[in-house]
Amino acid sequence: MSTVVKERADAPHGFFEAEAAGLRWLAEADGPRCAEVIGVSPGRIEVARIHEMVPTVSAAHNFGAALARMHLAGAASFGSPPTGWDGPLFIGERRMPTLTSESWGEFYAHRRVLPFVDDAVAAGNLTVAEADVVRRACDLIAARGFDDDAPPARLHGDLWAGNLLFGADGAVLIDPAAHGGHGETDLAMLALFGAPHLGAVLNGYASTSPLREGWRARIGLHQLHPLAVHAVGHGRAYGVALASAARGVLDAG
Repeated sequence: MSTVVKERADAPHGFFEAEAAGLRWLAEADGPRCAEVIGVSPGRIEVARIHEMVPTVSAAHNFGAALARMHLAGAASFGSPPTGWDGPLFIGERRMPTLTSESWGEFYAHRRVLPFVDDAVAAGNLTVAEADVVRRACDLIAARGFDDDAPPARLHGDLWAGNLLFGADGAVLIDPAAHGGHGETDLAMLALFGAPHLGAVLNGYASTSPLREGWRARIGLHQLHPLAVHAVGHGRAYGVALASAARGVLDAG
């Protein structure tokens, strides 16, 4: 079996172990295939290599249906880590809070958006005035202004096109920031960074789990998290986009 090894001598405690726990948790659902974990230890993870192919519309549709099934597999609560994992969580290089909540809005605002705002300001990528807009949007979100009756979904959590590979047997997920959240967040991240054949993905998703009324209007809401993360370390443009999305949330509220 051909494998890929990632190593970091300076990896934070639990960094690759969290990735392995996320891959295994997502793989337990009847959803997309996940990269098989061959071995993991401090500072090192080895996974089965995915031999990539050009994605087809059919493969994208099938992935959307599988993603819906994965979300429906559920999680214990909003913010809950992969079952059996009690260590830290990460999105990319950055640590995510692990506290949970029974309210999606409270969790999302205080555990997925606000933790990155001060660092984005300190990096010079978000102005103080823009940060105030984001905080006001988070106040509205935390007050359950956008909560619904959807139970916690089993999220990939960092579902941009680079973490969605297509092999001979269809889609394969890699590098998750897995946790319990709202399914629309994974879909919004796919839209933010341009997944291939996104229309087919959405059609496949809806064929298994119908999209909720008004979901398109909430895309910006669910993009606040990835935009906040990127505003810390990927440039001023993400701070501008984050503030714009936050204004959209305020207008909708």
